Amino acid sequence: MGIPGGGPPARERLLASRWGRAAALLVAGALPVLAFPAPGLWWFAYVSLVPWLLLIRTAGTPRRAALDGWIGGTGFVIAMHHWLVPSLHVFIVLLAALLGLLWIPWGVLVSRLLGGTPSARRALAAVVVVPSGWLMIELVRSWEGLGGPWGLLGASQWEVAPALRVASVGGVWLVSLLVLAVNTGVALLVAAPPARRTASVALVVCALSVAATAAWAPRPETTGTVRIAVVQPGVVEGPGSVGRRLDRGVELTRSLEGRGVDLVVWGESSIGAGAWSSAETARRLAELSRGLGADLLVNVDARQSDGSGRSGIFKSAVLVGARGPTGERYDKMRLVPFGEYVPARSLLGWATSVGRAAGEDRLRGDRQTVMTLPDGAPGLRIGPLVCFETAFPDMSRNLVRDGAQVIVAQSATSTFQESWAPAQHASLGALRAAENGRPMVHATLTGTSAAYGPRGEALGRPLGTDARAAEVFDVPLASGTTLYGRLGDWPVYGALAALAVLLAVEGLRALRRPAPQSPGPPARTAHGSPERPGR
Repeated sequence: MGIPGGGPPARERLLASRWGRAAALLVAGALPVLAFPAPGLWWFAYVSLVPWLLLIRTAGTPRRAALDGWIGGTGFVIAMHHWLVPSLHVFIVLLAALLGLLWIPWGVLVSRLLGGTPSARRALAAVVVVPSGWLMIELVRSWEGLGGPWGLLGASQWEVAPALRVASVGGVWLVSLLVLAVNTGVALLVAAPPARRTASVALVVCALSVAATAAWAPRPETTGTVRIAVVQPGVVEGPGSVGRRLDRGVELTRSLEGRGVDLVVWGESSIGAGAWSSAETARRLAELSRGLGADLLVNVDARQSDGSGRSGIFKSAVLVGARGPTGERYDKMRLVPFGEYVPARSLLGWATSVGRAAGEDRLRGDRQTVMTLPDGAPGLRIGPLVCFETAFPDMSRNLVRDGAQVIVAQSATSTFQESWAPAQHASLGALRAAENGRPMVHATLTGTSAAYGPRGEALGRPLGTDARAAEVFDVPLASGTTLYGRLGDWPVYGALAALAVLLAVEGLRALRRPAPQSPGPPARTAHGSPERPGR
């Protein structure tokens, strides 16, 4: 039963209004965020884009469709990056509007394939090409300078076992294509009756493909177990916070004595500049390692030299054994825009005055590192990542190809504790583990600490944002290579091929279309004057 005075006419008037349609598009673009942690409505991902698709479908003109894509994309970016508001303030709107431009071609594509009355052939093309167009957007915005691969639609399926099996075949990219194909099929079912049979067949094919992948894709084989502990001291602020943070980390690590751990992982920036410059710190860490019979992987945020003549602030994962730092060190390579450096600082340096943008740019490492443990589990090879880097599929894959048996991530989300970012960040570990068939441990200074097995399954009890504790995980090791680890980003190339075929077909169609003929000269009467219509 509708609201008096409402119903379709009122809805149509709202959407016909310039501001009403813009508001509807902003909301429609933001809806997918509900499928990610913390709301975690993973099933909603498969219909979350339908309202946006239906709005673009009614655009009528390519110009209107482009605008619909841009406005919806702006809403998507704001929702996915809402946790950056404390750092960027109003600048987040400008950033979202710029990134939203990436959805302009996609809007035109959706309008072309879903608009009007799609034939069976056009509906089939839409189920393939609309997801491919979206994947290109995910690929472009995965560039570090544009914020990195945060909020990829496939990442919303991190706790769904069949989807993780799909990730082991084609990475998060293939899962995104699956989610978009289902959304497109549902939109056709809702709004295009002539194409419903084609849409139904496409949805059945998607379901059968997932089932076949879950049954057929190679599975990693367990080869043993190691005990890895994470130390999460929580937020430490105020005068002397660097020293008190170190003291709390030491205290929590000592509580692990007698628990048979092989490796203890501290979070990002767990040791600040003042503490790291003291020789006493190295002595304390070595003493901890000897007492536990385990190695420590700490993280240093301090001014250092990288051994090649460069000196500046690095964020570094440092391995410590019974004799102190082993010399194994990894410097973070991919930095968070504004949080750790300001792009084009000469132009955008003003951002430091309106938010929490980095006052000084961090320096980047130049290579990834696989570390070998000397004491706790001698010979175990671990691949460290720092914070933001867990979002990049290629970095984890490179570490596994280089021989890493466990992927270890160190992060901190002190600025974003009350947002959805910590849970979403931790969930990425499940995807990286499933993609590569190797376990992953995600340790945070503040945030959500968790561990995942080689199939992406959650291990033990995660530590939430309110935890101030140490936790031990029994982490299964695995052998074998996933198809994604072997073949890489093949879904991206498939999407590019689908778009290339569409462009070729449209180009041939344009060439075959007869050119419009110009009107001939007007007929003349017997008196020589042009004949007027209607005479």
